[in-house]
Amino acid sequence: MSTPVLAAPAHRAGGAEPGRAGASRAVLIAMCACVLVAQSMVAAINLAIPQLAASRLHPSADSILWIVDAYVIVFAGLLIPAGALGDRYGRKGALLAGLGVFAAGAAVSALATDSATLIAGRGISGAGAALIMPATMSILMHVFPAERRPQAMASWTLAVGLGGLLGNVGGGLVQEYLPWQGLFWIMVPLAAVLAAVVQWVTPRTATHPAVLDPIGSALLITGLVALLYGIIEGPEFGWGSAHVIGGFALGALLLTGFVSHALRAEHPLLDPRVFKSAKLRAGVLGIGASFFGLFSLFFINAQYLQYVKGFSALRTGFAIIPLTVGMALAPKVAVKAQQRYGTRPVVVLGLSLIGIGLLCMASVDAHTPYAVYAGFLLILSVGTGLCAPALSFGVVSELPAHQSGLGSGLNTAAREVGAALGVAVFGTILAVRFSGQPAAELSRTTGAEHARVVDSFTDAMSVGFLVVGGLLLVATAVVAMGYRDRAVASAAPAASGGAA
Repeated sequence: MSTPVLAAPAHRAGGAEPGRAGASRAVLIAMCACVLVAQSMVAAINLAIPQLAASRLHPSADSILWIVDAYVIVFAGLLIPAGALGDRYGRKGALLAGLGVFAAGAAVSALATDSATLIAGRGISGAGAALIMPATMSILMHVFPAERRPQAMASWTLAVGLGGLLGNVGGGLVQEYLPWQGLFWIMVPLAAVLAAVVQWVTPRTATHPAVLDPIGSALLITGLVALLYGIIEGPEFGWGSAHVIGGFALGALLLTGFVSHALRAEHPLLDPRVFKSAKLRAGVLGIGASFFGLFSLFFINAQYLQYVKGFSALRTGFAIIPLTVGMALAPKVAVKAQQRYGTRPVVVLGLSLIGIGLLCMASVDAHTPYAVYAGFLLILSVGTGLCAPALSFGVVSELPAHQSGLGSGLNTAAREVGAALGVAVFGTILAVRFSGQPAAELSRTTGAEHARVVDSFTDAMSVGFLVVGGLLLVATAVVAMGYRDRAVASAAPAASGGAA
């Protein structure tokens, strides 16, 4: 990876100086904490689905999918322009603004009296998260000297992965003792505390003349929303309906327009020509595919454990902790394996394990012991820990140093698009195969009828895991082709996992 050439930053009192171990460690902790909070809200909402379904909001099945996905789709769609904003006006300012917008969206969500307002609040918080994520990565690239950047990148990547787990555990704790609004109210003071810490420990970084490209940004995010509309509303309106076909057609038209605009623009938001790099294409696809699988799991995990296994919200949150094991330990193994065998085998093995873990999940039902379920989680965890850091480093390292904001935005956009599609696809399969909502269905049944509804739900869940797992293995084959005949640089082990 080439070393960014940056002007000396203007420091404020309390700001960290690049190269000083203690100061840079404080910045690392602050950046990872921001990442954990932003990423946790992708997953935490899944623990609130049972409460939301039974609340006065009375959300429909497709409204629940929009409540879950509004955050991630705005998050994903604005990541690249948000990275450009940070490059142009300063990463620290972008991060502080992001925390403020994130808190405002959380307050709107907590005050919501209908599904539409809650969806809007989630979208506002997603816009804040889009400012947070690329700024944190770019600040770390600035603060750490070249020889320590791979380790800092590994810690950042670990924080992204653990954010989903924190969302599950934290969401379970909140839902056990507070109404669903508590999940959002807690985020307001938490964001304020993080903003104060960021202001104190983080230096200002040099700015670059990044182009914002509002036309490209609008085409990108509206195209993604239209695509998700087609997926989510299919069961409601019918796959051959004008609504659904129109959504897919509009999404394709807008995304084609985005590419066409980017190819013609003098300074596009994202130049499609960067994807001439096979490694970058493979990295983006691999990142998106891994989060497609993980967030399919996160979406259904809470419903399965609470509706089918009878777990409390708190127990459900802690039940997914086995996913932390491989994410924490596998990167250390991946470094040595990558040095010895190259990047391609490690990435392919990691993605394959995620796919295999998802296919194993298709076998679970009401009688599956939790120990077996936890074993399947461990397979997914090891796979993620093996491939995620190397894929992330591969994307960033393929772009010029002065585009670090764009690189980190593209990196995280792939994660969030994958997460949004995972939720939408799995939720749609569930809606097609299982009519109604589990909470409503199970509340009206007893005895044998209850068992029938549970069986119907787990059958639909199994189909979802088979489809998602199969798609992930197909993506793995494509990624393997992208990494074919690529030599491995000894510096690539950005994946040196664990905290720096």
